[in-house]
Amino acid sequence: MIVVTTPTGQIGGQLIRRLLDQGRKVRVIARDASRLDDSVRERVETVVGPHDDPAVLDEALPGAEALFWLVPPNPRAPSAQAHYLRFARAAAAAVARHDIGHVVGVSSAGHGWPDPAGVLSAAFAMDAVLSRSGAAYRALSMPYYMENLLRQLDTICEQGAFYLTWAGDLPLATIATKDIAGVAAGLLTDLSWTGQENTPVFGPDRLTPDGMAEVIGQELGRPVAYRRMGMDGYVSLLRSQGAGDQAIQDLTEAFAAQDHGIYDEDWASADPTPTDFRTWCREVLKPAADARTP
Repeated sequence: MIVVTTPTGQIGGQLIRRLLDQGRKVRVIARDASRLDDSVRERVETVVGPHDDPAVLDEALPGAEALFWLVPPNPRAPSAQAHYLRFARAAAAAVARHDIGHVVGVSSAGHGWPDPAGVLSAAFAMDAVLSRSGAAYRALSMPYYMENLLRQLDTICEQGAFYLTWAGDLPLATIATKDIAGVAAGLLTDLSWTGQENTPVFGPDRLTPDGMAEVIGQELGRPVAYRRMGMDGYVSLLRSQGAGDQAIQDLTEAFAAQDHGIYDEDWASADPTPTDFRTWCREVLKPAADARTP
């Protein structure tokens, strides 16, 4: 039995389908079971509730060989660190109680970064707690998610542009959630690994944002430009969206760390995953853009 958290999310949803296609028994922890696809709901065991609740974990973990762990975002949390640690401590205690042998967690690239990195540092703190749970642990360590660009789909389609704080002429490490799910599925179905390690998961490209804009434009069939946003402008945007001071600090520290190379060491050692940026644009971004066009 494999237990999967966040089964309705981008990574968890793709992971479940991979596991089911391989004939694995899957139990999911879902805050809202109604969001599960009918084709998935009838093939998995479901435990309803938040996975930072010890009672929910005690219902979900008996008999499990492995656990897939992902902390859902919560912009209203007191801080990213407090949010991640609350989930991590609940998980580590439950893993120990139920003698779970293997845990795969969604983290960030850049372990060992010496400076504060906001949300990324919170993920590293989670890894430290889970590594002490008694289970073999793999921290999937990722850079910028390609799917983050879907949040700017309207801007890309209406303004012909997307915005990041990254320099336009510097390579930006990226990863498709499809490939994260693939790596996770491989680890969860072959439990021969032991110990605690960080596993860098990076896509095969070394595109700059300017290069990404060119690829997006080619796949959408319209001009698309990259426009760099300064950190002050990003802070103003966050405030206009109602973000509090701590949330802004958590996010700006993370982006500053990215700008200063927090991903570089892991990127140099990572085995590239299959999905390149052009393929992702063709398979994910373009269908999403076509679906919103009247």
